[in-house]
Amino acid sequence: MTAAFSVAEKPCIPARTSHGHEMLSLRQLLTRAHRVEDLALPLPPAQSSLLRILTVITARLTGLDDPHLPRATWTRRRNEFLQAGRGFDPDMIGTYLKAHIFDLFDPHRPFLQDPRLRTQCVKRAGVNALAWGRPAGNNTVWRTGDHSDSTPHPLPAHEAFWHLLIHHYYGPSGRCSARTVPGFHPVKDPGLSSGPLRSTLSFHPQGRTLYETLLLHLTPSPGDTEDLDEPACTPDACPWEEDLPDLLAPPPPLTWPGRLLTGRSRHAVLLEPDPAGAHVTDAYLTWATFHPRQPATDPHHIIDTQPGKDAEQRDIPRRADADRAPWRDLDALLLAGDETPGSRRPTVFATLNDLPDTVQDHLRVRVCGFDQDPKVNNRLWYTALTPPLWNWAQSNDPRAAARIASARIAAESYAALLAKLTATAWQSTLNPRNNNTRPARHRRTKPCRWTRAALAAYWPAAETTFWELIHTGAPGDDIRPAFARTAVAALRTATRDDLIRHPYAGRALARAVITLRAAASDRPRTPGERRGHP
Repeated sequence: MTAAFSVAEKPCIPARTSHGHEMLSLRQLLTRAHRVEDLALPLPPAQSSLLRILTVITARLTGLDDPHLPRATWTRRRNEFLQAGRGFDPDMIGTYLKAHIFDLFDPHRPFLQDPRLRTQCVKRAGVNALAWGRPAGNNTVWRTGDHSDSTPHPLPAHEAFWHLLIHHYYGPSGRCSARTVPGFHPVKDPGLSSGPLRSTLSFHPQGRTLYETLLLHLTPSPGDTEDLDEPACTPDACPWEEDLPDLLAPPPPLTWPGRLLTGRSRHAVLLEPDPAGAHVTDAYLTWATFHPRQPATDPHHIIDTQPGKDAEQRDIPRRADADRAPWRDLDALLLAGDETPGSRRPTVFATLNDLPDTVQDHLRVRVCGFDQDPKVNNRLWYTALTPPLWNWAQSNDPRAAARIASARIAAESYAALLAKLTATAWQSTLNPRNNNTRPARHRRTKPCRWTRAALAAYWPAAETTFWELIHTGAPGDDIRPAFARTAVAALRTATRDDLIRHPYAGRALARAVITLRAAASDRPRTPGERRGHP
């Protein structure tokens, strides 16, 4: 019996419905999308990856992948789908799924895999190298568990699907299994290059149902912008919609939306199943292309601009940082480009102002981040969901958008001031005789345990302060005093015990409190004010 596991027919995608959490096949997910509330994958990078794949399938099912549709027509048609709310056409779903192979273990064209690796790779990577977080070789174990490199446990097929997605989008760079390709004779094996989303932060608009969410993920054809090929020159396709690529030929130009969202992987993977197809027992993992990476802008990334650098490094996606709370990126989503000189909002948010009011009022944002270094080390993945916020966008409520930006700037400025003052106070406490030998503004300071403890107490409280200011519509003059009180409370919490132990701590901390309170009246200008706007 040949092993088989079709993601189109086998339950493999966790979803949240009115009945609780259910495991659905791809067909069930698409057919019931208007009744499914949200995806519920336990691995945020897998959810972010799957959303990109589902976005392209949604474009195919709705015809909104037509590059020749005028912008106004495209917007009108999407709004018609949103207002109808009947879900996707089951016949269209059936036709699409029947036209392509979605079997993970198909002998000739396994889904998102390359069957040529069985003959081109001498060495297998092992199932632990496939499963993120398991120990494998010399890699760093960053998640705990009962796995070991010497006794790998088989991976359930549906979980292997999730890890397969993460490798294609967030995979590492570096050494891998050698791959022998006929006609290709490199001086050395090219090795892996990192996945297109590695170490980045993705922002996904989210509606009341998965059906709305997927429609909100669509963007109109960018034409000749965004480094994409002209639509008339190269037909758009996803990896499962075309033949295996010729590794010696340059990859086809990036096209919208298929190749942009699903065709930029740098990894080649092949899963080895058990006879029943219920588990994955081994895997091949190697490079998919030795050609240079094609420039592209993912529509779910905030782009940070760094003037003065060369073209390849000037615009970079915002990096995921487990120490940075997602609310600190809200102003980059809500403000127009001319109000945020150092960043650009994700492209997917450019068309949200054209949504029906009933959809716009409930629009939230799902944040998915994977804190990684650019090469192989992984730190933490995380996700967050904002409250409905698009009514605060600059085009809808300029005052609210400006208030959010001001609150974020104030929160970060007080964090920096708190770090500086705690370090200075700690030095003054340990060396009271040197208190007045050098002005504080010239004294070199470095983080200390007071700094770490104060910031650990400050940031969660600052988030509470931020949302209170936004929901209550507090005037701008109240923003800095609110964060001053938050910083003072964090300082006192962090130093409460040492205030008793160290006889000189009281005076040093009192100066820090005075400085924090005084800074509340020193209001920095907002980006709009720096440009001369009122």
